[in-house]
Amino acid sequence: MPELRLGDQPTPREAAILPVVIVLDRLRSAYNTGNIFRLADAVQAEAIYACGYTPFPPHDRLAKTAMGCDQFVPCRHFDDAATAMADLRERGYTLYAVDTVVGAQCYSDCHFHFPCAFVFGNEALGISSEALALCDGYVQLPAVGRKNSINVGNCAAVILFEALRRFRIS
Repeated sequence: MPELRLGDQPTPREAAILPVVIVLDRLRSAYNTGNIFRLADAVQAEAIYACGYTPFPPHDRLAKTAMGCDQFVPCRHFDDAATAMADLRERGYTLYAVDTVVGAQCYSDCHFHFPCAFVFGNEALGISSEALALCDGYVQLPAVGRKNSINVGNCAAVILFEALRRFRIS
């Protein structure tokens, strides 16, 4: 990668230091999606793939929560997550579903293989069965309360910062 000089503006790929793509499968909330754009910027992830009816830029409510990150975090829209994941697999990415499915490993016990993609699902429905079937691994956050999950944006924060920590020490 070419070295950047003071005053140079990095291209999105040069700015990415974490070889992770965030796949959002049918998220309903533009506010959750905007929050995930901010997270993608914070960890300098490569891109966001917005799938199905997930809001994507330009979008007023997404922009409000993204606070400008929607302007420089690369984003692609796909009709469905399976198509997005096929693109990533073709380019050598390991695909992880972040979901509470049976057999999912606690994120702290899972070894991430980079480059990778983390798939986050719909707030009520989870990840589509077609997308789950394409994943190489299943990762979950341990939830011991009455609900077995937390807000998708909060979940993404835990997973993405853990991925950044692990990538830096690898």
